[in-house]
Amino acid sequence: MSILDRVARLRAEGRDVISLCAGEPAGGAPREVRELAAATHASGAALGYTSAVGLWSVREAIAGHYARWYGLEVAPEQVAVATGSSGAFMLTFLAAFDVGDVVVLARPGYPAYRNILRTLGCRVVEVDCGADTGFQPTPEVLDAALAEHGRIAGLVVASPANPTGTMIDRERMTALAAWCAEHDVRLVSDEIYHGITYPTDPAAPDARGVCAWDVPGAESAVVVSSFSKYWGMTGWRLGWALLPADLVASVDALAGNIALCPPAPAQLAALGAFSEASYAEADGRVAGLARTRSLLLEDVPSLGWGPLAPADGAFYLYAGLGERLGGYASSVEWCAALLEEEGVALVPGVDFDGAHGQGYVRLSFAAGADAVAEAVTRIRRFQER
Repeated sequence: MSILDRVARLRAEGRDVISLCAGEPAGGAPREVRELAAATHASGAALGYTSAVGLWSVREAIAGHYARWYGLEVAPEQVAVATGSSGAFMLTFLAAFDVGDVVVLARPGYPAYRNILRTLGCRVVEVDCGADTGFQPTPEVLDAALAEHGRIAGLVVASPANPTGTMIDRERMTALAAWCAEHDVRLVSDEIYHGITYPTDPAAPDARGVCAWDVPGAESAVVVSSFSKYWGMTGWRLGWALLPADLVASVDALAGNIALCPPAPAQLAALGAFSEASYAEADGRVAGLARTRSLLLEDVPSLGWGPLAPADGAFYLYAGLGERLGGYASSVEWCAALLEEEGVALVPGVDFDGAHGQGYVRLSFAAGADAVAEAVTRIRRFQER
């Protein structure tokens, strides 16, 4: 966020800055969502409080979404709508874990997991998941963590992951769920980037991602998702959690105390996300991201970066700078210099990996093909100095 603040100041000074920082798809909400929002406001509806865990109609629509994409039968009672996936994580972590509980995270990973859990008094254990494990945890890695730390209360995974874009296939998700079931560990699966994937066969059963509720042994798992990424509704602040039966009442009670309810206007408008037209519009944007990704992967070898995460999903490229780090002490200094000298904003890897991220950067290609191509040209020029 401090980088984005600097980007704003440079632009205010008249600088031409390409920001490849934010995890925010271009284009905004689908047309039918925007139209429904406008109609809702024009109607003069009171837009008061809703149920603490969301309108029943929205919860039913989300359950229908899981039937459509995964063939899963989800009870609307087990859907909790929240103020973004961030709100869903807060509610889930509060309901599922106690002060002092050990919760395991993959490293590199999304820093908010770590920050929220530590704020709530949990003991966060980050396990190294490098290129040799596809930047995702394995049962073997978890066995080592268990041996070192004793009982583990939770495991948080993400597929596609931020910052790497790597995915957990069905075999590994099944193995992780089985490991969690065997050791009485709560699995929390972040699936907010589902649908933004780049499979070789788009018609394959798991092309949009493997839902943790669709594998054996995941009866106690929590699935978190959002309208933010696939539907481009970041600022609408609307996400959800699929809850096992033992967490439903706790999350409901907590939600009413923390935020009273998710934003009513966003909920009413979000019903438009589940139309055929909205799915088609979102899929069209994913196709555009796929084209940008292909162009980027063609250009990256010229930058001399590595190792590279496969970027199977989401819209990030996580890469080691290697010798291209040059005389800079870390990717923090490298990114700061790139921004000042060439007007390109990337995120240093230390945000995602405090142990090894000094030599890594995350590039978001959600800004589009033209912006990414120009950014690569500027990065190449910066590295050649």
